[in-house]
Amino acid sequence: MKLRHTLSVSAATAALLPVAVAAAHASQASPAAKIPTCYDLDTAYGQYHNNTFVGRSFGIPKSVTLGAHWTTYTATLTNASAKELKSFELSAKLGSYVYNEGERDLSTYSDLQYWDTSQHAWKTLRQADGNASGTIPGPKTLKSRESVHVQLRFRVSKDLPLDQTYDAFTFLTGTFVDRYRDMDCTAHGDAGGGFYPRKG
Repeated sequence: MKLRHTLSVSAATAALLPVAVAAAHASQASPAAKIPTCYDLDTAYGQYHNNTFVGRSFGIPKSVTLGAHWTTYTATLTNASAKELKSFELSAKLGSYVYNEGERDLSTYSDLQYWDTSQHAWKTLRQADGNASGTIPGPKTLKSRESVHVQLRFRVSKDLPLDQTYDAFTFLTGTFVDRYRDMDCTAHGDAGGGFYPRKG
Protein backbone atom coordinates (compact mmCIF):
# COMPACT_ATOMS: atom_id res chain seq x y z
CA MET A 1 0.00 0.00 0.00
CA LYS A 2 1.37 3.34 -1.02
CA LEU A 3 1.57 5.71 1.93
CA ARG A 4 -0.35 8.94 1.65
CA HIS A 5 1.44 12.16 2.52
CA THR A 6 0.89 12.87 6.18
CA LEU A 7 0.86 16.50 7.12
CA SER A 8 -0.43 17.95 3.88
CA VAL A 9 -3.01 20.70 4.06
CA SER A 10 -5.74 20.79 1.42
CA ALA A 11 -9.14 22.32 0.75
CA ALA A 12 -11.98 20.50 2.52
CA THR A 13 -13.98 18.04 0.48
CA ALA A 14 -17.70 17.39 0.56
CA ALA A 15 -19.49 14.60 2.42
CA LEU A 16 -17.22 14.48 5.45
CA LEU A 17 -18.31 12.39 8.41
CA PRO A 18 -19.09 14.04 11.77
CA VAL A 19 -16.16 14.33 14.13
CA ALA A 20 -15.85 11.71 16.85
CA VAL A 21 -14.95 13.28 20.18
CA ALA A 22 -13.05 11.10 22.64
CA ALA A 23 -13.35 11.55 26.36
CA ALA A 24 -9.66 10.86 26.67
CA HIS A 25 -7.30 12.60 24.27
CA ALA A 26 -3.59 13.22 24.08
CA SER A 27 -2.30 15.77 26.53
CA GLN A 28 -0.67 18.90 25.19
CA ALA A 29 2.75 20.08 26.32
CA SER A 30 2.55 23.57 24.81
CA PRO A 31 1.66 27.03 26.16
CA ALA A 32 -1.91 26.45 24.99
CA ALA A 33 -2.23 23.72 27.62
CA LYS A 34 -1.66 26.28 30.39
CA ILE A 35 -4.99 28.02 29.81
CA PRO A 36 -8.34 26.44 30.75
CA THR A 37 -10.35 24.36 28.32
CA CYS A 38 -13.52 25.86 26.91
CA TYR A 39 -15.37 22.83 28.24
CA ASP A 40 -14.22 23.60 31.80
CA LEU A 41 -15.42 27.18 31.46
CA ASP A 42 -18.71 25.88 30.14
CA THR A 43 -19.64 23.49 32.96
CA ALA A 44 -21.94 25.96 34.68
CA TYR A 45 -23.61 27.19 31.49
CA GLY A 46 -23.83 24.39 28.93
CA GLN A 47 -23.67 26.81 26.04
CA TYR A 48 -20.24 26.20 24.48
CA HIS A 49 -20.52 24.11 21.34
CA ASN A 50 -17.44 23.23 19.34
CA ASN A 51 -18.58 22.77 15.75
CA THR A 52 -15.16 23.71 14.42
CA PHE A 53 -13.87 20.34 13.25
CA VAL A 54 -15.14 17.70 10.92
CA GLY A 55 -13.14 14.50 11.21
CA ARG A 56 -12.91 11.21 9.37
CA SER A 57 -10.65 8.17 9.39
CA PHE A 58 -10.05 5.16 7.19
CA GLY A 59 -8.49 1.81 7.99
CA ILE A 60 -9.36 1.09 11.64
CA PRO A 61 -10.92 -2.40 11.84
CA LYS A 62 -13.47 -3.52 14.42
CA SER A 63 -10.93 -5.92 15.95
CA VAL A 64 -7.12 -6.17 15.91
CA THR A 65 -5.01 -9.31 16.26
CA LEU A 66 -2.33 -9.15 18.95
CA GLY A 67 1.26 -9.37 17.75
CA ALA A 68 3.78 -7.73 15.44
CA HIS A 69 1.36 -6.86 12.61
CA TRP A 70 0.84 -3.12 12.05
CA THR A 71 -2.58 -1.63 11.33
CA THR A 72 -2.28 1.53 9.21
CA TYR A 73 -4.95 4.20 9.02
CA THR A 74 -5.42 7.75 7.79
CA ALA A 75 -7.07 10.48 9.86
CA THR A 76 -8.28 13.84 8.54
CA LEU A 77 -9.35 16.95 10.44
CA THR A 78 -11.06 19.77 8.55
CA ASN A 79 -11.68 23.28 9.85
CA ALA A 80 -15.41 23.56 9.13
CA SER A 81 -15.72 27.00 10.73
CA ALA A 82 -15.47 30.41 9.11
CA LYS A 83 -12.46 31.42 11.22
CA GLU A 84 -8.76 30.68 10.96
CA LEU A 85 -7.60 28.55 13.87
CA LYS A 86 -4.65 29.93 15.83
CA SER A 87 -2.17 28.01 18.03
CA PHE A 88 -3.20 24.85 16.19
CA GLU A 89 -1.56 21.63 17.40
CA LEU A 90 -1.76 17.96 16.50
CA SER A 91 -1.42 14.94 18.76
CA ALA A 92 -2.39 11.28 18.68
CA LYS A 93 -3.24 8.65 21.26
CA LEU A 94 -3.86 4.94 21.51
CA GLY A 95 -5.41 3.39 24.61
CA SER A 96 -8.52 1.90 26.14
CA TYR A 97 -11.25 3.23 28.40
CA VAL A 98 -11.07 2.11 32.03
CA TYR A 99 -14.54 1.72 33.51
CA ASN A 100 -13.87 -0.15 36.75
CA GLU A 101 -11.21 -0.19 39.44
CA GLY A 102 -8.52 -2.76 38.72
CA GLU A 103 -8.89 -2.61 34.93
CA ARG A 104 -5.81 -1.76 32.87
CA ASP A 105 -5.29 0.58 29.94
CA LEU A 106 -3.73 -1.28 27.00
CA SER A 107 -1.73 1.82 25.99
CA THR A 108 1.53 0.63 27.58
CA TYR A 109 1.20 -2.65 25.66
CA SER A 110 0.86 -0.79 22.35
CA ASP A 111 2.94 1.04 19.76
CA LEU A 112 1.71 4.11 17.87
CA GLN A 113 3.59 5.79 15.02
CA TYR A 114 3.01 8.58 12.50
CA TRP A 115 4.54 8.96 9.05
CA ASP A 116 6.95 11.90 8.97
CA THR A 117 6.77 13.21 5.38
CA SER A 118 9.83 15.44 5.78
CA GLN A 119 12.10 12.57 6.86
CA HIS A 120 10.22 9.78 5.05
CA ALA A 121 10.18 7.64 8.17
CA TRP A 122 7.82 6.30 10.82
CA LYS A 123 8.18 8.08 14.18
CA THR A 124 7.10 6.51 17.47
CA LEU A 125 4.83 8.37 19.91
CA ARG A 126 5.57 7.48 23.53
CA GLN A 127 5.11 9.38 26.80
CA ALA A 128 7.46 9.11 29.79
CA ASP A 129 4.87 6.98 31.59
CA GLY A 130 4.92 4.48 28.72
CA ASN A 131 1.60 5.44 27.18
CA ALA A 132 1.34 5.40 23.38
CA SER A 133 0.62 9.09 22.71
CA GLY A 134 2.35 12.34 21.84
CA THR A 135 2.44 15.46 19.71
CA ILE A 136 2.85 15.46 15.92
CA PRO A 137 4.54 18.19 13.84
CA GLY A 138 2.04 20.16 11.80
CA PRO A 139 0.78 23.59 10.75
CA LYS A 140 0.42 26.23 13.49
CA THR A 141 -2.73 27.66 11.90
CA LEU A 142 -5.56 26.11 9.94
CA LYS A 143 -7.62 28.30 7.61
CA SER A 144 -11.34 27.92 7.10
CA ARG A 145 -12.16 24.82 4.99
CA GLU A 146 -8.58 23.54 5.11
CA SER A 147 -7.74 20.00 6.16
CA VAL A 148 -4.79 18.22 7.72
CA HIS A 149 -4.14 14.56 6.89
CA VAL A 150 -2.04 12.21 9.02
CA GLN A 151 -0.95 8.64 8.29
CA LEU A 152 -0.73 6.56 11.48
CA ARG A 153 -0.12 2.94 12.35
CA PHE A 154 -0.42 0.90 15.55
CA ARG A 155 -0.03 -2.55 17.00
CA VAL A 156 -0.86 -4.23 20.32
CA SER A 157 1.62 -6.62 21.93
CA LYS A 158 0.87 -10.34 22.13
CA ASP A 159 1.80 -9.99 25.82
CA LEU A 160 -1.40 -8.05 26.56
CA PRO A 161 -3.33 -10.09 29.19
CA LEU A 162 -6.80 -10.89 27.91
CA ASP A 163 -8.29 -11.36 31.38
CA GLN A 164 -10.58 -8.37 30.80
CA THR A 165 -12.50 -6.76 27.95
CA TYR A 166 -10.75 -3.80 26.30
CA ASP A 167 -12.74 -0.94 24.76
CA ALA A 168 -9.77 0.38 22.78
CA PHE A 169 -9.41 3.47 20.59
CA THR A 170 -6.93 5.49 18.59
CA PHE A 171 -7.41 9.15 17.68
CA LEU A 172 -5.79 12.08 15.96
CA THR A 173 -6.57 15.25 17.95
CA GLY A 174 -6.46 18.86 16.80
CA THR A 175 -6.29 21.52 19.53
CA PHE A 176 -6.65 25.28 19.15
CA VAL A 177 -7.19 28.40 21.24
CA ASP A 178 -10.76 29.76 21.16
CA ARG A 179 -12.50 32.67 22.85
CA TYR A 180 -15.45 32.00 25.17
CA ARG A 181 -17.09 34.24 27.78
CA ASP A 182 -14.33 36.84 27.21
CA MET A 183 -11.59 34.33 28.05
CA ASP A 184 -9.01 32.43 25.99
CA CYS A 185 -9.51 28.68 26.26
CA THR A 186 -8.56 25.52 24.39
CA ALA A 187 -10.91 23.34 22.38
CA HIS A 188 -10.30 20.20 20.37
CA GLY A 189 -11.68 17.81 17.80
CA ASP A 190 -10.78 14.19 17.03
CA ALA A 191 -10.72 11.76 14.13
CA GLY A 192 -10.27 8.05 14.72
CA GLY A 193 -12.17 5.08 15.99
CA GLY A 194 -12.47 2.14 18.35
CA PHE A 195 -11.47 -1.52 18.17
CA TYR A 196 -11.20 -4.69 20.26
CA PRO A 197 -7.96 -6.71 20.62
CA ARG A 198 -8.04 -10.47 20.02
CA LYS A 199 -5.69 -13.44 19.93
CA GLY A 200 -4.48 -14.52 16.49
